[in-house]
Amino acid sequence: MKKTYKIEVDCANCANLMEEATRKTEGVASATVNFMTQKMIVEFAEGQDPKSVMKNVLKACRKVEPDCEIEL
Repeated sequence: MKKTYKIEVDCANCANLMEEATRKTEGVASATVNFMTQKMIVEFAEGQDPKSVMKNVLKACRKVEPDCEIEL
């Protein structure tokens, strides 16, 4: 299952780091962060609950950029 989320990210480098952190999160099959459109596309692994996975994604992204916001 793929979902698109609106995010707030300050720079392209941070977007790349957040994309990498999201990909490493358990339950995520793939992820793309687009700095220009301020959107994150996440594809979840089979049988994963998107809400609980996204809580972990947000934690991982906040390690990159503490004031990051993802509209869940």
